[in-house]
Amino acid sequence: MNTISIANLCEVLGAACPAGATGEIGGVSIDSRTIRAGDCFFAIQGENFDGHNFLSDAQKKQAACLVVSRKPPFNPDIPVIQVDDTVQALGQFAAWYRRQLSATVIGITGSAGKTGTRQILHHVLSRQFRCRQSPKSFNNQIGVPLTLLSAQRDDEILLVEIGSNHPGEIAPLAKLAQPNIVVITHIAPAHLEGFGSIQAIIEEKASILEGMSPDGKIFIGGDVPELAAHIRRTYKCPFTMVGESPFCDLRPDCMHSSGTAGWLRLEEQTIQVPLAGIANLKNVLIAWAICRDFKVALSDFAQAIRTLRSGDMRLQIEHIGPVTVLNDCYNANPASMENALDCLARMAAQQHRRSVLIAGDMKELGPHSRSLHRQIGAAASRCGIEVILAAGQFAEALVEGAEKTDNTHEKIEQMRTFGSLEALCNNVHRFIRPDDIILVKASRSARFEYVVARLRELFGKQQTTE
Repeated sequence: MNTISIANLCEVLGAACPAGATGEIGGVSIDSRTIRAGDCFFAIQGENFDGHNFLSDAQKKQAACLVVSRKPPFNPDIPVIQVDDTVQALGQFAAWYRRQLSATVIGITGSAGKTGTRQILHHVLSRQFRCRQSPKSFNNQIGVPLTLLSAQRDDEILLVEIGSNHPGEIAPLAKLAQPNIVVITHIAPAHLEGFGSIQAIIEEKASILEGMSPDGKIFIGGDVPELAAHIRRTYKCPFTMVGESPFCDLRPDCMHSSGTAGWLRLEEQTIQVPLAGIANLKNVLIAWAICRDFKVALSDFAQAIRTLRSGDMRLQIEHIGPVTVLNDCYNANPASMENALDCLARMAAQQHRRSVLIAGDMKELGPHSRSLHRQIGAAASRCGIEVILAAGQFAEALVEGAEKTDNTHEKIEQMRTFGSLEALCNNVHRFIRPDDIILVKASRSARFEYVVARLRELFGKQQTTE
C-alpha cells in the first residue's frame, strides 16, 4: 500500500482525528500475528474472533494506529480512530484507495475456477507487467478490501477475486473494486443453500457488472447459455464468450486431458498444460482471452503455461510411496467434484491402476444436498471408480447413488460409509492397496486434509507433488 497520513485516513473514514496524530501508515492489517511496523490495525469482529482482544498485541508490534468500534480497555500509546463499524470502515478506505490507483483491475467471479484463473493470469501477466494478486482467496467483504489496499503505486494490473454465499454480496464488492475487466469463469450448483437455484446464482455472479468501469470489458465462460442470455437481457452490454460451445467467440481447435496434464490447440499452436483435469484447461482458455487483450503473444503465453504448478489442495498430485493421491480438499461442489472424478478415471485408465474415491460432504447445497450427493455417487459409478469411501452427513446418499446407477463398467469392488472423519482415517488402511490412485475431495470445512495426512503416515514420509 502507498503510505498515507493518519490525518488523511481519518478524513476518508469521516472520523475524528486523535490529537497529535502526525504519523503515516504504510499498510493495513486485521491479524495481530502478522502485523508489520507502521501498519494500521483494523479491529475486525467475526463469528469466532474479535480483533479488539488483540489491540495490545498490535501496539507491541509497532502498529501506527488502531481503528476500533469500541474503546480499548487500556490507554494506548498510539492513535486510536473510533468508527461505528470497522468492517464498513475497511471497505470505505478500500473504495477511496481504489480511486487513487492507475492499475487495470481485473475482477474475477464464478461458481468455480476463480482462484485457478487468477493464479494462471498472474503467472502469465507478471512476466510482462507489474501484476499483483492476493496471497489467498480473499474474495469477501474483508478480503476484497485487503486485496485493493495491498496494491502499490506502480502496479499495472491488480487481480481481484469476488465471491459470495448469498444473494446481494457481489454487487457491493464490485462497486468497491470498480473492475476495468470482468471475468465470470463458470456457473454451477454451489452455495445453493444460500441461493436456492441456478438462476439465482447466475443473477448474483452477473451482478459484478454493476461495479464495472464504464469502458470495461467482459469475458464469460460461454458454456452456460443462460448466463449470456441474462447479461444480454439485463445489462445490454457486449461481452466475449469463451468455451467449447459452437456459439462462443473464442474456442479451442481441440482440447484433451490425460488426467495428470492436458493440452489445447489455439490458432494452430498446441498449449501444453501441466495441470490435472479438464477444468484447468478451461481456466487456461479464459486466461488466454484476457492475456490476448493485453497483447501477450500466443507463443509467450504457451511458454508461461508450461511452467504452471497446481495450487495447494487443488487437484494437487502427490506421490506417497507406492500410492498416488489427488489432493483436492480445498473445496467441493458438484461441478468440481465431477471434474475431479473425470481426472481420476482418466489417470487410472491411462496408468492401469485401481481408482479410489475418498469423499466428504459438499457443503452449503441446502435442500438439494441429498440429491446432488446421489448424483455424484452415480457419476463415480459411471466413471468406473472401483472403491468408494465416504464420511459425512451425506455419505450414505453418495453411496446410494453409486449403487443404483446402471453402468457398463465393472462392478464397484467396495463401498463403505463411516460415521466420522476420525473413523474413516482409522480404517482407511483396510481398503487401500499399493499402487492405487486415490482422489480425496470434500468441502474445506470437512477437513479431509487429515485423510491425506493419514495416507502419508501409512505409505511413507517421502512424497513428491506436481
